[in-house]
Amino acid sequence: MASRGNIEGRKITLDIIEYALKAVNSFNLVKKLVRVDSDGCLSVGSFKYDLRKIKDVFVVGGGKQVSYVASALEEVLGCRIREGVVVEKKGWGCKTNVIKVVEGGHPLPDSGSVEGAKEIIRTIRKAGKDDLIIVCVTGGCTSLTMLPPENITLEDVRAVSQLMLESGAPIEDLNTVRKHLSQVGGGKLAMLGQPAQLLSLIAIDEVAGVPWGPSVPDTTSFADAKGVLLRHCLWEKIPNSIRLYLGKAEASEETPKAEDFERMKVNVSHVAFADNRMLCQAAERKARELGLGASTISTTMEGEARDAGVVLASIAKEIEKNRGPFRPPHVLIAGGETTVTIRNSHGEGGRNQELVLAAAVKIAGSDRITIASIGTDGTDGPTDIAGAICDGHTIDRAKEAGVDPIRALQGHDSSTVFKKLGDAVYTNDTGTNLMDLVVLYVGNGKDARNVSFS
Repeated sequence: MASRGNIEGRKITLDIIEYALKAVNSFNLVKKLVRVDSDGCLSVGSFKYDLRKIKDVFVVGGGKQVSYVASALEEVLGCRIREGVVVEKKGWGCKTNVIKVVEGGHPLPDSGSVEGAKEIIRTIRKAGKDDLIIVCVTGGCTSLTMLPPENITLEDVRAVSQLMLESGAPIEDLNTVRKHLSQVGGGKLAMLGQPAQLLSLIAIDEVAGVPWGPSVPDTTSFADAKGVLLRHCLWEKIPNSIRLYLGKAEASEETPKAEDFERMKVNVSHVAFADNRMLCQAAERKARELGLGASTISTTMEGEARDAGVVLASIAKEIEKNRGPFRPPHVLIAGGETTVTIRNSHGEGGRNQELVLAAAVKIAGSDRITIASIGTDGTDGPTDIAGAICDGHTIDRAKEAGVDPIRALQGHDSSTVFKKLGDAVYTNDTGTNLMDLVVLYVGNGKDARNVSFS
């Protein structure tokens, strides 16, 4: 991948991404954060628990790469964990010893998601007032722990999820709807865990940047869920069972709010052990170690992936022409989560690949710009590709290979382009899930000598 095109730029960009992913590995971050001292005191950030006064510890949770969090807790707490279950994306994650790992579906929930949610409920119902429940939450938790209400089928939840994904709705909107179609999400898990103490370990993977998950009070309502579907013109398209459920829901079925937690005296603490800002800071750190200027221009990137790609590429071109705010050689870093709106038939791709393909069109002919974007969990959309990399020679190489990049972009078929060119980025398990990372490198004019077409 770094043997063609802008070789130097590719090496730098991929080195930065690899370093940043390792820096925010969930296993390492949790082991550093969670400690048990010689007196039997469990410290998690600023929170402390006297394990001598806690009868049993239970571990539950869900999300992509959540098994790494569970594995770290096993190493720290050992035999103090009585029982646990986490729901991991099918085919991903690591092995655990005591804590059971159930595989579920993402981005669409499946039967494994349902079974995992049931296992979580069965587990936490064993906890009493002298016990501690640790809830592990990473991105994808809402889908992976989906247990619909009795009158809603899994197929109907999958249908509304698919419609929202294709509409380009941001993840916050998608989760607003799905929380209200779940017996676990939107703070309900915390209620089910009473009267035990609860501690949430959360990897924040939403642009809002605030603690979230099934043990956090919900800030949205059934009316909000309906409003989301109306706003995205999906209300008349969703299954009738969901339309009836959201439209006629009783107040007693509402997700618990902060005042409900206070009234019920829910004993829960929340600790964010990772976020996208930490990821971008690590990328900056590596760039500076390489002797380059580095700037994070956003950790809240949103919008259509192709539009984001064009904007970021345009900024890089300004720097290339020495008209931008930074002097090359310079690395620009962005984090967040874009979306892709599907309106017609489409090929294979994901938001990171589409962003890079749109950027490739914009920087065509440049000898100094390299751009890469990846999903930090190692998957981009429905593919097993993490993302893609491009430079100013990508479009010419695509045409030489018989691929029409413009048609691929219009048809949401970016994977076909990058697979053909060998520029699809694969990471396997990353041990983390903190939205997306985009790295742009603008060289100082000496990179052209490294151009070598394969």
